[in-house]
Amino acid sequence: MEVFLGDVVYLSQLTIRNFRKLERVDVSFQSGLNILVGPNNVGKTAVIDALRALLGGHDEPLPRLSSDDLFRSKTGEVATAIEFGYVFSGLDLDDEADFLPSLIATGPGKSLEAHFHIRYSDPEKSSGRLRVKRWSGALEENSLNSEMTENLRGVYLPPLRDVALGLRPSRSSQLARLIHILADEAGQSGIEKALEKLDTDLKSHPPIIDIQLAITGHHEKMLGAQLAQVLEVGLSASDFQRFSSRLSLMVDSFDVEQNGLGFNNLIFMTVVLSELARNPEITYRGLIVEEPEAHLHPHLQSILLQYLEKVKSLKKSQKSATENLGEKEPPAESVAEEEVGDEIEGAVQVFVTSHSPHFASIAKLSSLVCLVEGDTGTKSFLPRSVVFDKGKREKLERYLDVTRAELFFAKRIIFVEGAAELMLVSVMAQKCGYNLRDYAVSLISVEGLNFDCFLPLFGEDSIRVPVAVITDADPFTMVGEESVPVYPGANDAIEISANAKVLLQSTDQFIGVFHGQKTLEYDLALFESNRTLMLKALKVLHPGIGATLDKEVAAAKGDAAKAKVLFSGMFERSSNNVQKGRFGQVLAQELLDAKNDCAVPPYIKKAIEHVCCGKKA
Repeated sequence: MEVFLGDVVYLSQLTIRNFRKLERVDVSFQSGLNILVGPNNVGKTAVIDALRALLGGHDEPLPRLSSDDLFRSKTGEVATAIEFGYVFSGLDLDDEADFLPSLIATGPGKSLEAHFHIRYSDPEKSSGRLRVKRWSGALEENSLNSEMTENLRGVYLPPLRDVALGLRPSRSSQLARLIHILADEAGQSGIEKALEKLDTDLKSHPPIIDIQLAITGHHEKMLGAQLAQVLEVGLSASDFQRFSSRLSLMVDSFDVEQNGLGFNNLIFMTVVLSELARNPEITYRGLIVEEPEAHLHPHLQSILLQYLEKVKSLKKSQKSATENLGEKEPPAESVAEEEVGDEIEGAVQVFVTSHSPHFASIAKLSSLVCLVEGDTGTKSFLPRSVVFDKGKREKLERYLDVTRAELFFAKRIIFVEGAAELMLVSVMAQKCGYNLRDYAVSLISVEGLNFDCFLPLFGEDSIRVPVAVITDADPFTMVGEESVPVYPGANDAIEISANAKVLLQSTDQFIGVFHGQKTLEYDLALFESNRTLMLKALKVLHPGIGATLDKEVAAAKGDAAKAKVLFSGMFERSSNNVQKGRFGQVLAQELLDAKNDCAVPPYIKKAIEHVCCGKKA
């Protein structure tokens, strides 16, 4: 359950100009979770580094950019400057006061937004390092001062991270920072008194007394009474400052460094989120994570995503836990907090890059930010901006399992109806001389006629990658008021189904819709060489049916008649139809084993050529 409690400051817009392979990219974000997805080398890390250029510098140094980071066009022209722009929305009056020099009105009578800018230019001759200029608001004269940057807090977790190191006791550890935020003066004083009492109690134990006497005795004998120093055995961290630097975390009674990498990643994120959210001195909180799926199996990925989706809703001012101990009933905000299962006081905006189809498949469409490489370079696309027909968005989210979520990372896609097509199209592509893997083609089944859930994500105004839709024509003729299926020849004119007609309307320069004369199995059966292989595959699964149909096909006259006998004898029986998936699996192997004795239906070949040789993404 998500509970929204007031305004939340969030980064709503990021503009990137001339940075690495990103010439001109505008990315919109929502409060809470934002998951950047896309194929390798599309620019996801560049977006992350652009975020770090403003939000970093607290726990790690700001990115240093050089002339190598300048955008280079295909003709070899090199840009002269890198520019980043940031727009923060959702400001309340206190937030506006914190960011006063940066405020720009969105329109007459409308809310104010905080604008920040960073430019990297003028490379040093010796090192090539770019000089950086930071400013806020509309004028470059409004330098971005340290007070404002302190109010913008971001934590970056790189893809190859040693989280155990971040949890190891030290003055700058996450645990040390967290306890300094949570402990007020009374709390610190109470800890110091407890440490002093423990130190006093320890010193009364015989082993400690014996150690003290042994060391001081030898020390005085060595140096004499005049040079000997005062030695005292006891706790080394008896004050709050030293105690915080030695604070460690145990996991199931083991040291955290003995824990597994996956669970340590989750533990570290919870500590970071706690430190961010509890810090009252910052206005904006951002967590930047590259590849959060690292070291996590799918179930833990699901748990992590479920948690990250909740942090956007939690912004409130609540009494500390010690102040609420005497209350009979928790305040209303506490009830809301318990419902979402968190104790976060300030909302945290989360930016994630992922290469995991599982992570993308279980995420809400609203949280996805797609980076797509097109004719004019990399662009961003928001699935949440797509207008779906009623119920289609929810249906798509249900259908996005791990396999289908691959579409967010694909460079070329073939959509098919079911499992049989999934196996057969790949083999037929090989017969046409195309290895789909070499062409980076993802073959995705929509399990039926659910193309209308997926296609709104693609095309000229959406994800601009070549897409081929292979569907059945399912032709019919009208006998009176009844629609009757037909069994056409290879070159017969047909009346395609209503579903096929609707799909054809989706065609544009990126999306191609391809159909044959009836269904894939029927269209294969129109060719004599294919019928031989189909009967051979059928006899492997159903020897009796295969033998019977072999005779009936031989007796029929003409390719269309033979195709009808074979198709109807397998898939239009009065009972016990042949399962298309099982048959497709066996037939695929027969097609692979056949050297040249098979024919690829023309529409299948056109679909394959469309994604392999058509307009490149």
